[in-house]
Amino acid sequence: MNLTRDRMHTIGWGMSLVICLALTLALTFRVNAVKSQVRLAERQIAQLKQEKLFLETEFETRASQQQLKAFNDVDFGYSAPTVGQYLESERQLAALGKPRSPDAPDPIRVASADAVNASVRTMMAVEAKPSSPFAVLGMGAKSEPAAKKTKKSEDISEHLARFSGRAGQNAGHRE
Repeated sequence: MNLTRDRMHTIGWGMSLVICLALTLALTFRVNAVKSQVRLAERQIAQLKQEKLFLETEFETRASQQQLKAFNDVDFGYSAPTVGQYLESERQLAALGKPRSPDAPDPIRVASADAVNASVRTMMAVEAKPSSPFAVLGMGAKSEPAAKKTKKSEDISEHLARFSGRAGQNAGHRE
């Protein structure tokens, strides 16, 4: 095997090329490692900024709580509710209510369009057993306004029944 000068020259260039490729590969790995460290550092910086923002908010909140407490102590004198301030039953809550003023608007009333089932629903409502403790409280004490409301709802259902009957008759005449 004669190694000529050209052959040595080609082998030299090939070795140089392999060395350059190896150095490029090593440099690429090193660059990627540095980029990874930079990304990790950026994430840590972002996390520390969020933590700093959280601590600043916490500090400002506590400072404002102290300021509010000082305002309350000096200006307002508010205190936390005591046991005596809580209501024991619904009746105590109802006793706190005010009667409607004379200029208050009438409550909104809704009528059912199903006239046939209105009387059945009324009977079912009267015969139904209460399912909540609030309904038990109102069972024995049916006031006069409640009786008037029931009468008005029956009047409305009768009116709707007559109206639906007329509409059926008119539809029969038009055919």
